[in-house]
Amino acid sequence: MSVPKYLIDTNVFIGLEDHAEVAPNFAALLQLTSRNGVGVFVHAAAVDDIQRDRDQARRRVSLSKIRKFPVIDKVIGLDHATLEARFGIIRKPNDLVDATLLDALEIGVADFLVTEDQGLHERARRASAALGDRVLYVADAVCLLRTTYEPIEVALPQIREVDAHRIPADDPIFASLRGDYPDFDRWWREKCVKPMRKCWVVVDDRAIAGLVVRKDEVPGDTDASLPGTKILKVCTFKVRPESRGIKLGELLLKQILWYAQTNRHDVVYLTTYAGQATLIDLLEFYGFVHTHNNQNGEGVYEKALSRDRLSIVPGMSLFDIARYNYPRFATGSSVSAYVIPIKEAYHEVLFPELAQRKQLSLFSTAADFGIHMPGNTIRKVYLCRAQAQIEQRGALLFFYKGKSGNLPSQAITTVGIFQDMALARSTEELRRIAGGRSVYSDAQLTMMAATSDRPVKVINFLLAGHFEPAVSLPTLKGDRVFADHPPQSIKQLDQQQQEAVLRHSHLGFVT
Repeated sequence: MSVPKYLIDTNVFIGLEDHAEVAPNFAALLQLTSRNGVGVFVHAAAVDDIQRDRDQARRRVSLSKIRKFPVIDKVIGLDHATLEARFGIIRKPNDLVDATLLDALEIGVADFLVTEDQGLHERARRASAALGDRVLYVADAVCLLRTTYEPIEVALPQIREVDAHRIPADDPIFASLRGDYPDFDRWWREKCVKPMRKCWVVVDDRAIAGLVVRKDEVPGDTDASLPGTKILKVCTFKVRPESRGIKLGELLLKQILWYAQTNRHDVVYLTTYAGQATLIDLLEFYGFVHTHNNQNGEGVYEKALSRDRLSIVPGMSLFDIARYNYPRFATGSSVSAYVIPIKEAYHEVLFPELAQRKQLSLFSTAADFGIHMPGNTIRKVYLCRAQAQIEQRGALLFFYKGKSGNLPSQAITTVGIFQDMALARSTEELRRIAGGRSVYSDAQLTMMAATSDRPVKVINFLLAGHFEPAVSLPTLKGDRVFADHPPQSIKQLDQQQQEAVLRHSHLGFVT
């Protein structure tokens, strides 16, 4: 079995080798890869990038340092036109480097590409969702490496609800906010601390890695323009720079949208500057729309929420309808639905927010564990060897947790939205296809022993919600979802069975 290869972009190499102090996540990247035998490579195109540096002394130093890393050479005869056809328009030398790096990823010579370049992330996602999942920010690469190789030591981030005054004013999370907003300290003291405004914080390794400050508004006293009487403003949406990546931002967005949908808000919105490309990309993926700019020149991004049944839009896939309207999803006779049985050990890895419930004591509060079930991300991956083929993007996936030591046991706990499915025919291919969504250790991936004769099925989906309470086996039998014994493999439901399961959902909208 080959050693996993992490290809680092020039900006990551500079972050590791520059004269400045190395950021903690950059240092952790090298520590984790070295400790676990994971290869770190640079590409010959990155050497070209450095060669263009007009500062001769700096160029000479960088070239001497880059020799510390093994180099992946260019494909012979790979030309500009071919790269442009596969990875988008190439206007400048940096674009050519980016496309060449993606080529190395696509042909499988590298398993993951680590870069802080937002444009490169966007280029990868435009090429394909699968390729985009294998392009990681440094923070996400560190998270994936820890999950893959050191699962016992890693605690997934939790969201906690706290009053604003509990967050120290000198916390590093505020550093860049002060730079963007000169009046930030007065605003924080007068508008957040004094009224004890509610906040959500992501606590990772006992430090604040992400922050959301929320506020309820009404028409006539809001920057929102979409119609509605109950408006949720996200005053602050911040991920600390060294924790930057899609995962923590997605975790916070899930908290916001689940809360707003459950609490019957009509509109949720926030303001942001054009330079915050990572946040804007995440917002637009889940249906936020840039409606206008406010008087401070900030873009106002709004999302309308509804409690009505989600209508199907002709010409748009059910999956795209679901992500634009998240957390709502389409149901009905034209929507396929499946039950996916899952063992307790994998259920707790895939849905840690449910596993954490057993930690609650009589004296636990929402402030200790966060409201509305903290967890990791919206986009997830499930691995199995089921024979069933799921083809409809946007199909409903009901996860049935088998007999378990911890409650819930023998019950449907969760609903997801199917995105796509692929087959992995080797451990190496399984690593690549599972991509940055994987929550499985490398030992677990290896034990699956994917081969051409016994491939592993990789199912990508969006986590849409959890059933409160879980739908028990006796209830499922009584509703004729299961005739007798629960399924041992993926089972497709008919229309009546789908409706029977959804009757038990309380997700804040009509299903």
